[in-house]
Amino acid sequence: MDYPVRLGADTERMRARILEVAEEHFRRIGHHKTSVADIASELAMSRANVYRFFPSRDAIKESICRQVLNGTAEVALTIARRSAPPSVKLEELLTAVHHHNKTKLLNDKRMHDLIVAAMQENRPVTKAHAEQMVTIFETIIREGIETGEFEIEDPAEAARAVKTAFMPFFHPVLIEHRLRHGEDTEAGPREQIRFILKALGRSDHAR
Repeated sequence: MDYPVRLGADTERMRARILEVAEEHFRRIGHHKTSVADIASELAMSRANVYRFFPSRDAIKESICRQVLNGTAEVALTIARRSAPPSVKLEELLTAVHHHNKTKLLNDKRMHDLIVAAMQENRPVTKAHAEQMVTIFETIIREGIETGEFEIEDPAEAARAVKTAFMPFFHPVLIEHRLRHGEDTEAGPREQIRFILKALGRSDHAR
């Protein structure tokens, strides 16, 4: 049964508390093993009460995915906002996001698995994150065009191409595959970044 949710500070605090408990369970036992009943029990409330704030278990998972992916986007945005040559920012951004995602796999495997599941299920939150990353790339590429570092005509198309070219070092499943097969996860990204910057037409004097 659906219950109406009253908007306001109390509702937001309760939603945040539910997500906090859910995330604790996800990290401890994994999202597959965590039920709404588990979350409700920890909060000393009924499942029906949890559903007042989130319509489904999937909605809770999606909200936690959003928080995790927002952390990745913040890494990219922090670098994109720096005062530095666009080619430098793009190189640092790609490297930092790769390291961020690899660290999640190595040190926070259950959150890594949650993001993998969301991507495999083609969740809207993962699509929105991919679009946000492309927008960040495009902003940097436009800067590079304006400063004369990059020599391409369509920054939106170039941003999508950068995402595709660097996917082996972005996508959590592909990062995990490379680690399992003992591939060099440091040299590979560096080589691909050099390829990307060359494809963007970076001027020799840019750095």
